[in-house]
Amino acid sequence: MAEDTEHQFWYNLRTGTVEEGMVSLAVDRVGPFPTRDEAAHALEKLRANSAKWSAEDAAEDR
Repeated sequence: MAEDTEHQFWYNLRTGTVEEGMVSLAVDRVGPFPTRDEAAHALEKLRANSAKWSAEDAAEDR
């Protein structure tokens, strides 16, 4: 069964706004997120994931 993307939330990187459904171009948005609040904190989640992956990469290089 396909995901119901119209009732999920996306963070628009260009405008800094949360959108319900796939409103803007894919290049401008990240998601989906199950709630508006999670989408609003998308940048924090992306930064945390990036830091985690960088630390994992550094540990592998040792």
